[in-house]
Amino acid sequence: MNKQEQAGSALIISLVFLLILTMIGVASIQDSTLQERMAGNERDRNLAFQAAEAALRVGEDHLRQAGIVFSNAGTNGLLGADYDGIRPMADSYPWDARSQGITDSYAGVRSAPRYTLEWLTTRAYTPNDDVEVSVINSYRVTARAVGGTTDTVVLLQSTVSR
Repeated sequence: MNKQEQAGSALIISLVFLLILTMIGVASIQDSTLQERMAGNERDRNLAFQAAEAALRVGEDHLRQAGIVFSNAGTNGLLGADYDGIRPMADSYPWDARSQGITDSYAGVRSAPRYTLEWLTTRAYTPNDDVEVSVINSYRVTARAVGGTTDTVVLLQSTVSR
């Protein structure tokens, strides 16, 4: 073969390899970016979950206090048995007006977690023929917390009978 018959195949092959390496590099960068975003979202959700769990425990402790006054208007997040407004699990529930906030500060969350207490039912319980009748009240505690971004919201509920 002489110089006049060469078609420049080395240049074409090296450009194809360069294109393949560029595609692999771009795909790995996109994958790394996606994984970092997923890790950040998981961190935000974990922060919100922990803050909501803390608010849930504070709400359960609040139920152990004497003299709680429930309201059918839902004042201070104490929803009476005849409350017929928007429930705390609804997206449109007015958390700022009808809930109680936690005074402790939590690092990384946008706002202080909040909770509500709902008086669900009162039942008379007679396990046998004793004269004394036990009264059991059931309550629902709903806690809401926002994570590192306002899009990360966690709602937790527990039911307490006493």
